Parts: sequence; C-alpha cells; structure tokens
Amino acid sequence: MTHAFPLWLHILALISLLLALVSALIIIVDEFYRPQHLWVMNLVWPLCALFGSVIWLLFYFRWERAMPRSGAAMPAHMPGTERPKPLWAVTTAAASHCGSGCTLGDILAEGLGYFFPSVALAFGWKSIFDEKIFAIWILDFIFAFTLGIGFQYFTIKPMRNLSAQRGFIEALKADAATITTWQIGMYGFTALAQFGWFARIYGAPIEADRPEFWFMIQIAMLCGFVTSYPVNWLLVKAGIKGKM
Repeated sequence: MTHAFPLWLHILALISLLLALVSALIIIVDEFYRPQHLWVMNLVWPLCALFGSVIWLLFYFRWERAMPRSGAAMPAHMPGTERPKPLWAVTTAAASHCGSGCTLGDILAEGLGYFFPSVALAFGWKSIFDEKIFAIWILDFIFAFTLGIGFQYFTIKPMRNLSAQRGFIEALKADAATITTWQIGMYGFTALAQFGWFARIYGAPIEADRPEFWFMIQIAMLCGFVTSYPVNWLLVKAGIKGKM
C-alpha cells in the first residue's frame, strides 16, 4: 500500500539516514587505519552510527579512536591516545556495545520479514498476531539477543582470558538485562509511532521499504539506548561491565 507521507518527513528521513550512513563510513575508514584492540569493536561503532549518526561519530573520535596501525607514539593531547574515561563515557560505550547487536538484529529481522513474508508467518503472523510487526519483533529479539551476547562474548573472553564456558556465562551476566531493556525502549517507541501515528493518520503501519520506516527505527534505537543506560550504569559500577 502506498501512503502519501508529508514531504517534510520524507526529506527529514532521507537526510537523517544519509548522515548516519556517512558517519558509519567515516568510522569504517578510520578503523582501517586505526583498528580497535578487540576486533568486535570494529563492528560496534559503525553499527551504532547507523542510528546515532553524528553524535556517535563524535563520541568515537573523542573517546574510542584507537592508535594507528604503526603504533607510533603520539602526544597525549592528540586524538587516539589513551585517556581516563569518565563513568558516563564508559557507560555509553557499554550501552553502545549492547546496542550494536540490537541494531544488526533489527536490520536482519526487518529485512527478512519484508522480503520473505513467510518468515513472519512462521513467527505467528495471521495465526497468532493480526499485525505483522509483532511476529517480526519475536525474530528481532532472537537476533538481537544472540548477536548481543555473541558480541559481548568476544569482548569479555579475550579481555579476561576466560574459558569458553566462563566467557559465555559472563557475557550473559553482562548483556542479558541490557539487551532486554534496550528492546523494551525500542519496541515501545516503535509501537507508538506505528499505531499511534502511522496507522492512525495513514491507515496502516509503515513498511520497511520506506525511508520513513528506517528513520523511525533510528529514533527507536535512541529510545532503546535511554532505557538500557541505567542498567548499563549499574553493571559498570558493579564491575560486571568494564571499559570496552
């Protein structure tokens, strides 16, 4: 179904998506010359830039940029050198780590649900749920949880030199609650936007073939960051999550 969305929303969505894509590409290029100490973090920052755009780009350059490949010494005031990170920055990095898995999971789930409707049918669309979005949310959570725990595993295990079993347990402790609270914020905003605005004003929830849909997802991810931030803060304070 084609909806007559307002031109201002269409333009705003395109600008937001373009800025996010450019921000992610800048980080990718920079990481080629300055790879992160842990390989998984090379995925985290571009993925977070897809929703956080320029804000996460600036955060990356201020706090997370690694040393050049050569390892040459740099003055302490220059970007890329180690510096003490305040608690808010450590917590932001911890939440971003969680959010990268949620972001990739949502892209995969929404893409599969759009291009292969049978996937949504398999997760309860029309048999359990009248709305396709709820079936996709189940798949989305599975992807987000699996990827989030996986990203955390490949961070914690090498950082702490843990066994595979212990690394998996610690990854669950670190990210199970944060992924869940992230998804709550994301789903909450998505539901308000889809049913409180798009369905109400335009007659049906918006589909994934529209830039407006992905603009909505960008905002939903930011809401997920907000709802997961307190949990990440507590985990960082407790020492369960450390500096990424």
